[in-house]
Amino acid sequence: MTTTQRFQGQDLLRVGHDDHYLLLAPAHGGRLVRWVHRGHDILYWPDDADWTRVAKVRGGNPLLFPFIGRHFVEGEAGRWRDGAGEVHDLPQHGFARDLPFAVSELSEDTVSLSLTSSDLTRPGYPFAFVFTATYRLVPHELDVSLHVRNTGEVALPPMPCYAGHHFYFALPHQARGQSRIVMPPAVRVRQQADGSLTAPEPGEPAYRVDDPRLQDTFHVLQATPGDAGAARLELPARTIEIALDAPDAVPWYAVTTWTERDDSDFYCVEPWLGLPNAIHHGHGLRWLPGGTEETATCRLVIR
Repeated sequence: MTTTQRFQGQDLLRVGHDDHYLLLAPAHGGRLVRWVHRGHDILYWPDDADWTRVAKVRGGNPLLFPFIGRHFVEGEAGRWRDGAGEVHDLPQHGFARDLPFAVSELSEDTVSLSLTSSDLTRPGYPFAFVFTATYRLVPHELDVSLHVRNTGEVALPPMPCYAGHHFYFALPHQARGQSRIVMPPAVRVRQQADGSLTAPEPGEPAYRVDDPRLQDTFHVLQATPGDAGAARLELPARTIEIALDAPDAVPWYAVTTWTERDDSDFYCVEPWLGLPNAIHHGHGLRWLPGGTEETATCRLVIR
């Protein structure tokens, strides 16, 4: 069922059933705040979350659009240069997590939240678009799609974009040594201080979560499109599989692993469509001509 639930002083949208449900905050970046499965929180959300600055809260699933991570112009972060040479200001991870979304679809087990271009988005990103995140609950599973549509004229230059997720999975920091991440074939890359990328290093099939090679690392997928496989976060209490090979969807480019501190009770495993600063180096950069659209989908399965 769908309803509104009071949580931390906020009226959040609730989708699902008694023991399997979502809480979402459309007005706060379309943020998925909680995913509860059999009474357990799969995602981390802090008890002292600052709802005046939700974009900065470490928790849930912030939506990253139109660009992911940090982008640079002449060493200055938060800026990007278009094909005509004009420089635009755009915050890290884009603006989606800062802006209100509209509820565009709602049913017993599915919700779609949409962000449409406006006077708030055009200064940093001069394109017409609709960006939609759809969450669908099925038993032991959460299917998530990111849909981008360029609503501009066909004759205009194509729209650059690369979107992604920022899943904060609940994991007590003391349990990192007893947990691991299993990866599909990938190479490891990081971003350097000037926005460039390190040379690729061979990836491992599995890592303990406390392995320092995981920190702030992009695992660039090497499988052929449509055969990307899955990343798995194996925790003491459960395994969360992130399937990346949905049919009829655009391919994920990388999976990013990150946490904030040694004592943070979360670990992030994030499917991304491109790498930070792709607008300049091109790794994962996508172009949508006017009137076209595309969808990227991942399935989060509890085992």
